[in-house]
Amino acid sequence: MKKLLVLGAGGMVGSALVRAAEKRGISEILTPSSKDLDLCNQAQTHEYIAKHKPDAVIVAAAKVGGIHANSTYPADFIYKNLMIAANSIEGAYQAGVNQLLFLGSSCIYPKLAPQPMPESCLLTSELEPTNEAYAVAKIAGLKLCQHYRDQFGVKFHSAMPTNLYGPGDNYHPENSHVIPAMLRRFHEAKAAGAESVTIWGTGTPKREFLYVEDLADACFHIMELDNPPHWVNVGYGDDVSIMQLAQAVAKTVGFAGEILTDPSKPDGTPRKLMDNAILQGLGWKPAVDLEQGLASAYQCFLAEETSGQLRAK
Repeated sequence: MKKLLVLGAGGMVGSALVRAAEKRGISEILTPSSKDLDLCNQAQTHEYIAKHKPDAVIVAAAKVGGIHANSTYPADFIYKNLMIAANSIEGAYQAGVNQLLFLGSSCIYPKLAPQPMPESCLLTSELEPTNEAYAVAKIAGLKLCQHYRDQFGVKFHSAMPTNLYGPGDNYHPENSHVIPAMLRRFHEAKAAGAESVTIWGTGTPKREFLYVEDLADACFHIMELDNPPHWVNVGYGDDVSIMQLAQAVAKTVGFAGEILTDPSKPDGTPRKLMDNAILQGLGWKPAVDLEQGLASAYQCFLAEETSGQLRAK
């Protein structure tokens, strides 16, 4: 491809995709910001794509957040993510774009899905209530790509990443995901000389984490396939408990105090591990383990904080 449009290029995932595209020598990369392009505005989105006529589109834009944000603002999460999906996918089709990769999330799978979660378990039982709104919107985007491909023959397909972290993450004290939230809290606790840090829930749920640069590499691997799956999991292939994660973050940051739990706060899904067999069978596997990734993410956090570029929205 010569011209690539990355929607959501200013976010953690989008910026990693831009870096990966540059490494691959893609000559023109379009990276409109949310100020330049409101993806919830259908006319504006369709006009932008029609004007620039990219060869391919990656939809990395989304309204995202952790358990607290998803539980507090469910209407925002379902509306904005539905609009982003529908407007970008239909706009790409109308503009004659032949390839589009839509990025979803592991939360599309049922709360009590088999572990690890295969692609085939989609829509087989109820979703996790704490992020149902976000999940429904992402499922809609995935299904839009599938049905546009079936009906119109366009190469529209989806990738379902596991929990992501890395450079450019959002470090909001309440609305961020678990790794950036922990990195910030343990960093601040160390700086304040605190004796303990309390984490949400029991610490027993297990989660899988993928370094964002690995996701970007996987996306281009998938897009280069002649006949990619309608949707495919992109995971690390192993998981850790929230307590084990907290211990790893504390070690990375250098916090030596006690780690306490707060069982009054929600745990969410007991376990979320992606079945990565299909993507591995297509020739891709991750390169960065959790220890390496946390060390890199923390150094990025420190650099972004020092430079005043830390995202905390």
